[in-house]
Amino acid sequence: MIAWQDVTVTYPDADRPTLRGVTLEIPDGDLCLVVGPTGSGKSTLLGSINGLVPHFTGGTLSGRVTVAGRDTAGHLPRELAELVGYVGQDPLRGFVTDTVEDEVAYGMEQLGVAPVAMRKRVEETLDLMGIAELRRRPLVELSGGQQQRVAIAAVLAAQPRVLVLDEPTSALDPTAAQDVLSAIATLVHEVGLTVVLAEHRLERVMQAADSMIWLPGDGSAEYGPPGEILGRASVTPPLAALAHTLDWATVPLSVREARRRVQASGVTISAPSAPAPISGPAALSARDVEVRYGPISAVRGVDLDLHAGSVTALLGRNGAGKSSLLWALQGALTSAGTITVGSQDPRRLGAAEARRLVTLVPQTAADLLYLPTVAAECAQADAESGAEPGTTRDLIARLGLDLPSERDPRDLSEGQRLGLVLAIQLAARAPVLLLDEPTRGLDYAAKAQLHQILDALADDGVAVALSTHDVEFAALASRRLLLMADGEVIADGNTAELLTSSPAYAPQMAKVFAPVPVLTPADVERGLR
Repeated sequence: MIAWQDVTVTYPDADRPTLRGVTLEIPDGDLCLVVGPTGSGKSTLLGSINGLVPHFTGGTLSGRVTVAGRDTAGHLPRELAELVGYVGQDPLRGFVTDTVEDEVAYGMEQLGVAPVAMRKRVEETLDLMGIAELRRRPLVELSGGQQQRVAIAAVLAAQPRVLVLDEPTSALDPTAAQDVLSAIATLVHEVGLTVVLAEHRLERVMQAADSMIWLPGDGSAEYGPPGEILGRASVTPPLAALAHTLDWATVPLSVREARRRVQASGVTISAPSAPAPISGPAALSARDVEVRYGPISAVRGVDLDLHAGSVTALLGRNGAGKSSLLWALQGALTSAGTITVGSQDPRRLGAAEARRLVTLVPQTAADLLYLPTVAAECAQADAESGAEPGTTRDLIARLGLDLPSERDPRDLSEGQRLGLVLAIQLAARAPVLLLDEPTRGLDYAAKAQLHQILDALADDGVAVALSTHDVEFAALASRRLLLMADGEVIADGNTAELLTSSPAYAPQMAKVFAPVPVLTPADVERGLR
């Protein structure tokens, strides 16, 4: 169905090709997972399937890419739209209408689908993606996860033969991600849809993959069975880390397979010791916080203390109010109730003064980038934060990211942009740090670096709170967990206790070794000793 023949892609001013001599083929009806570190060329490989690379992105492409026999060199993306559906990393940037129903119908209108067939497909797709109740909602009012489901629905409604997805579950809660991937897998198995999917949270999707493409980052690509590729790839989802720890030659692709291997091998581990209770003073106190958007109550009567020297994770389904709560705590949203940092209310300060009290890294990181180069953004961040020159650049390096100084931030991948914004915000060294989906677009190595940075900040007395759908990162990075639903905090307690008691939010190691309360591969390794 899709073939690359000696494909090399080089962008203007790049010192080396992003892809070099790639030759591989994806058969019809396969679900192929593309993996690799941030900046390794995953988005470039996906963009070459429908001609976005190089027709839209620029640069040069040598070699040949064909989809169902069509050479993308001779077909613009719009000419391939009926054959290839594409959903990028940032759904909001791709929307062209105002409401959910109109967006789902728009692509079919452009392809000339008959009105009766169009109406039928809209209904079927809304049900398939579980968003029928959102049909008349404005797109800008949806949460990031809801927007992502709408973007996928809009592409599926056109019934392409090939579906290309770049980070499709990055903004989805675990249950929604499972629902979306199940729907896609059903189309692969029953309709013969060919899916090419790039994802950093491999634990969510690897069990559904028929094949895998690994991009090491040197321009090359390796193709093969997922279990074999993950056994030697540099990306290490939890089950791959477990396989390395237990010296398994191939990586189990599901929790069920891993449990069976553990049982067959007789591996036993001891439970980790209980963490010490959080005892630091409250760096931020909030009482009876409420946020409303017209008739919609997004946050309702939340009482919360964020303690100095601690990392707190906020979990909950899409639309539960996590982002609204963080923005209210930062002072950027109109809210009722009391919020104090020290003796000050960030809502009553100017933006610069509030940022020195409470720093927030938003879900859409690119909103904070406005200068033409990475170097200019770093210098401006150092100046605004009163930090030593080079502070922001050092933070980028600690995140494990290689961002050329003269690169335009708009040309970076989502993960690279997030890393840049994270470094910019960390330079302020505020006593309270809030992060909204901080691991979106980050690979496992970058997440490990982020964990180390958050630990160091907590050791320095900073109160950190992060909203995330990444339960593996919440298990790794936090000691306290808040679970939100319908604008309220419905559970507040020790991370290990809350995660291991939740079928929906339990990390993979907790499922593999239940009832032993382990959360991470590191817990397993310590338990084996």
